[in-house]
Amino acid sequence: MKLQVKLAVYNTLTKVAIILFTGLLILLSIEKISYNHMELRLESDEQATLNNLSSKEINGSLTTQKVYKDNNILNEEFITIKPVAYKAVLAPNGKFTTEQREFNHITKDYRVLSHRFHYNNQTYMLEIGVAIESVEELKSIIKKFTIVVLVIALVLTLISDLIFTRFLLAPLYRIIDRKLIKVNDPMNFDYEKIKTTTQDFELLDDSISSLMKKISNLFILEKQFIANVSHELLTPISIISSRLENILLQEELSEASENKMHASLKTLNRLKSIINSLLLISKVENNQYDKADMVMIAAVVMEIQEELEDRIEEKRLTFTNKLKYIYTIKGNRPLIHTLLFNLINNAIKYNNLKGSITINDELKEDTYTIKIADTGAGMDKKQIDNAFNRFEKLETDEKESYGLGLAIVKSITAFHNIRVDINSVKGEGTTVMLVFNTSAQA
Repeated sequence: MKLQVKLAVYNTLTKVAIILFTGLLILLSIEKISYNHMELRLESDEQATLNNLSSKEINGSLTTQKVYKDNNILNEEFITIKPVAYKAVLAPNGKFTTEQREFNHITKDYRVLSHRFHYNNQTYMLEIGVAIESVEELKSIIKKFTIVVLVIALVLTLISDLIFTRFLLAPLYRIIDRKLIKVNDPMNFDYEKIKTTTQDFELLDDSISSLMKKISNLFILEKQFIANVSHELLTPISIISSRLENILLQEELSEASENKMHASLKTLNRLKSIINSLLLISKVENNQYDKADMVMIAAVVMEIQEELEDRIEEKRLTFTNKLKYIYTIKGNRPLIHTLLFNLINNAIKYNNLKGSITINDELKEDTYTIKIADTGAGMDKKQIDNAFNRFEKLETDEKESYGLGLAIVKSITAFHNIRVDINSVKGEGTTVMLVFNTSAQA
């Protein structure tokens, strides 16, 4: 999950918790608030009624000891005053109850305020009621309104958080895209600062630029080291090889000495081959080759087949070239040649006597795949996992292997953005697949 989404979800959940708590508190408080409001209204009506006892209508009923009744046309409110048994001491405040009353043959629930009072040396009971039905409808409306408001608030919160976090993190994504993902060569790094008002992103931008500057300096030092190694190691080896070859030309050299000289030359050639392989890997990984050649894969395979024809015949292998497509890649032709040469040479080197090598290809909408399959020794899972490590050798009798062939393959495929996969079964053979991205080549 992206950081932007995580921040939006976190902010939303936090606000959701607050909104739900507030909404739940409102819903739970509606009834109490409604009844409190109703009771305040009843107390106000009670005071108004007591103040109007001397009015003609009320006073006439009280004087004749009749029950005074008054209710509106919808029976939402009522007032009754009736004489009761005399009490010398009365409670200072009224009493609230919820009761059912019938008016005009209609029974409803009312919130009733009952209050005893003295008037003209007589005790009366004043009852003022308000229908609860209207309150319940109001509560229902308030609940629905509250739920709608909560839902709208949640949606607006999520949308606003997503927009804000996207705006907030936009500089971070630009830093990642321009200064990490799109950086293939530290030497051509873009040191221009990303515009942002967030100090943390500015620090990240400066830190990446500083790190890339150090890496660029290390790349320069490594290139210088490679150049020095080429001169300081290969030159002495060539000189020693020449001297040993000159000594071998001497007629008075004994057979034992001649054998030692041949062994020394073989060791020097082995050392020279290892150094050249390591230098090749370093140069490829340091992007010291250009990729301006249009390389036809099928043509390179045919060249390599001709070059290795003697070795194929020596092991009596059946070499089958089933390439159907004329696929061209833009890259470095010598490196592509080395890549395919190493793979086909391995298929020969680790194959069984009278085995077979089959090369075929497959073209899809976005990829071109070439497969090099052999019937050789094969590899187990651990060997496949370590196959591209330097100096990793299979457990075979092959003496010419230095364990650098597949390391070179890995470097060249990475340099050309080619995916390389290995499928192998111990004792049955190995298939190496090179997957070219046709859209990238286009």
